[in-house]
Amino acid sequence: MELILKKYSLTLFLLTALLFVQAAPKRIITLNSALTETVFALGFGSSIVATDVTSESPVMAKKLPKVSKNRSVSSEGLIRFKPDIVLAIEGEVPRAVVQQLGTAGVKVVAIRQQYSIKGALNFIQDVADALGETDRGKELVGTTQKALQEVELSIKKQPFTKTPKVLFIYARGTGTMSVAGKGSSIDEIIKLAGAQNAIQEFADFKPYTTEALVSANPDIILMFDFGLSSLGGKETMLKLPGVRLTSAGKNKRIIQMNGPLLINFSNRLPDAIQELNSAIKAMYK
Repeated sequence: MELILKKYSLTLFLLTALLFVQAAPKRIITLNSALTETVFALGFGSSIVATDVTSESPVMAKKLPKVSKNRSVSSEGLIRFKPDIVLAIEGEVPRAVVQQLGTAGVKVVAIRQQYSIKGALNFIQDVADALGETDRGKELVGTTQKALQEVELSIKKQPFTKTPKVLFIYARGTGTMSVAGKGSSIDEIIKLAGAQNAIQEFADFKPYTTEALVSANPDIILMFDFGLSSLGGKETMLKLPGVRLTSAGKNKRIIQMNGPLLINFSNRLPDAIQELNSAIKAMYK
C-alpha cells in the first residue's frame, strides 16, 4: 500500500510539473525593447521567436527575426511565427490587429509603461505575470529595486555643485530632429541622474529649432548614439546653427548613450541612471 501511495504521489508530481511547464508560453513575440530585455532577464529569452526593430539588447535579441517595419506590425506578420503570446506596450498595437490575433488563437497582452521607478518595477512584474511567472517577477523586482536604491544613494552622496541643464535631441539626420520636454521618458531619466531637463516650456517631444536650442542654453546636450552618428558625429553636431552659442556647445559637452538603455525603464534602469550620471560628472563639475 505504501509503495502504491509513493507511486501515486510521484505520478501526481510529474503531472503537475508537466502542466506547469505547458502553462508557460513556448513561443513569445516582444514588440518593444524594454519588453524584450525584461523577458530575457526573467530567463525566457530562448522562448522569444521574434521581436520588433528596436530590440537590440541583449546581443541575442539582435539575431532574432524582426516583425515590425518602422514600428508598425501586421497580424499576418506576427501569426507566421506561430506565437503563443505577443507582448506589446499598451496602446501601440492597433485594435484591428489585436482582434485578428485573437481570432487566430494568439494571446496579446498589453503592458503599461510608466516612466518612474515605481513604474519600472510594476512593468517587470506585469511582464512576469503575463508569462505566468509571478515568483520570478518578484525576484527580479527585488534585485532591481535594491540596485536602484544603491544608485540613488550614490548620487545623493555626490551631488552636483550646481544642477546641470541637459537638453536631449532626437535625430535621424538633420532633417528629422526633435527635443524632449516635460513628462517624457528622457525628462525622467535626466532627473533621476541628478540633473535638470533644459526644456520646461512644453511636454513630450517637439521639433528642434535653433531658437529653442539657444533659448534653452543647455549645459550638456544628450543624444542617442545612433542619432549623433546620423548627423556625422560630435564635431558635425557642434557646427549646427546655434549650438556654439550654448554653454554645451562652447564647452563641447555632448553625451551619447545607447537608446534602448536610456529609455529602458525596466530591469536596466539602474544601469541607465548610473551611466548618465557618470557621463555628466565626467563633463560637468
